[in-house]
Amino acid sequence: MSSYEQRLVQHVSETQFAQLDAAAVEACKTFVLDSIGVGISGSRIDNAAHLLDTATGWGSADRDRSAIVWGSSVRLPAMHAAMVNAYQIHCQEFDCVHEQAVVHPMAVILSALLAEAEVLRVDGRALLLSLALAVDVATVLGMSADRPMRFFRPGTAGCIGAAAGLARLRGYDQQKIQQAMSIAYSQTGGTMQAHTEGVAVLPMQVAFNARNAITAVDMADFGLEGPDQFLSGDYGYFSIMESDGHAEAAFALLGREWQISRVSHKPFPTGRAAHGTLDALMQLLAEHEFTAQDIDSVCIEAPPLVRRLVDRPVQPGMSVNYARLCIGYVAATLLMTGNVGVGAFDRAALKDPERLALAARIHMVPSASDDPNALAPQTVTVRLKSGSEFQRTLTSILGHPGNPLSRKRQQDKFVDCLASARSSVGVERANEIIAMVARLDQLPCITRFTQLLMPERQPLVVTH
Repeated sequence: MSSYEQRLVQHVSETQFAQLDAAAVEACKTFVLDSIGVGISGSRIDNAAHLLDTATGWGSADRDRSAIVWGSSVRLPAMHAAMVNAYQIHCQEFDCVHEQAVVHPMAVILSALLAEAEVLRVDGRALLLSLALAVDVATVLGMSADRPMRFFRPGTAGCIGAAAGLARLRGYDQQKIQQAMSIAYSQTGGTMQAHTEGVAVLPMQVAFNARNAITAVDMADFGLEGPDQFLSGDYGYFSIMESDGHAEAAFALLGREWQISRVSHKPFPTGRAAHGTLDALMQLLAEHEFTAQDIDSVCIEAPPLVRRLVDRPVQPGMSVNYARLCIGYVAATLLMTGNVGVGAFDRAALKDPERLALAARIHMVPSASDDPNALAPQTVTVRLKSGSEFQRTLTSILGHPGNPLSRKRQQDKFVDCLASARSSVGVERANEIIAMVARLDQLPCITRFTQLLMPERQPLVVTH
C-alpha cells in the first residue's frame, strides 16, 4: 500500500471534473453560497474592520495579482485577502462543518481558493474541482483521528487541504503538489487553548492558515523542499498534531465518497456542538408551547466532544467568543427569543440579567457515548416549575446531510447574512449572487462572480 502522502497526491493530481458526481457539484455550490454569506456578514465584527485596516497597511498589489475582500471595495494581495476573508467566515461561528472530521472545511479552503482563482482568472469548473479535492484532503485528515483535538483542526487540516487545492488550481505536477502540502504542514498552527478560553484570536487561527496555504504553494513553485513524510514521519502531522487510529478507513474513502457532500449547515451562529441542544429545544417549544418563564431547569446528555467544546459556565462580563461557545447562554437565548441570530452576541444581550439567570439553570451531563469525535446523539430534558418534563433525543442534528436545511432556509440565511454586514447588501444583489452560484460550473471566468461580492455602490467591471 502506498503511503498516506502518496495517496493524497494521487487523488489531488489525477481526479478530473467529470468524476465529480452531481451531488458533489451541488454541494460545492451550496457551501460556496453559505460561506460567502457568513463571510460577508462577518465584516460586521469590529475586529474584522481592524484586521482589514492592518492588512491594508501591509501593502497592495496591482489588480492582476489582487483579490477582493468580501463585503468591501478593498483589493489586497491574494494571501492577505484570503486571510481577512477566512477571519470573516469564521468569526461568528456561523460557517459549515464536517461533523465526522470535526473540521470547518470552507473557512481556510474557500477563502484561499477563491482569492487564487480570482488572480488566475480560472473558470468555475476549475474552482469547484479544486474545492472538492481540498475538502477531501482536510476532512480525511480529520476523520483519521481517534483521540481528542489538541491543535485547532479546522486550521491545521484546513491549511494542508487548501494547499492541495491551490496546487491543483495552479496545475502543479505531483512533486509540487506534495511539496505544497508538506510546506503547509511546516507552517500550520493553532491550538485548542484559544477555544478553551474563548478568546478573540480563535478565528484568526483559520485566517493565519489561509494565508499560510498560499505562502506554501508560492514556495513550492520556486522549488523549496519540505519533508517527504509530512504526515507519517516521526515528527509528522499524525505524530505531533493528530492521531491516526482511523486513518486507513478514512483514506479508503478517497475517490469513493466526496466529503463535500457530507458537510453540515450551521443554522445558528454558535459552536456546532451546541446545535443539537438548540434543535431539540426548538422542537420542544413548538410541540409543548411552554415559555422561558415556565422553566425550572434544562439537562443535556451529550458525548465528550460536545461537553469539551461548549460545556462552560455562564459568566458575567464574558467575551463574545466565550458566549458563542457557552451552552447555557445560547440555549437561554433560544428559549427567550425563539432563535439565535448574529445579534444575540451584542453587548446588551450579553448583559441581560434574565438571560444569564436562565443560563445558570442549564447544564450538561455525560451520555453513554465515549466517541471522542461525536456530536450526537444528544438528549435534552426540560423540567418545568410545574413538575412537568419534556424530553427529546436527536441522532441527526438540523443542518446535517441526514437532516438538511430546506433550500428556502438556506437562502433565507444567506439573505439575512448579507443584510447584517457592515455595508448592508440588499435582496436584489443577494439574488444575483444566488443565481451566479447556481451556474458556477458554467462560468468562463470566476471574476464575474467575485465582483458581486463588493458593496452594491461599486460599479461592476466586465472582465474576460
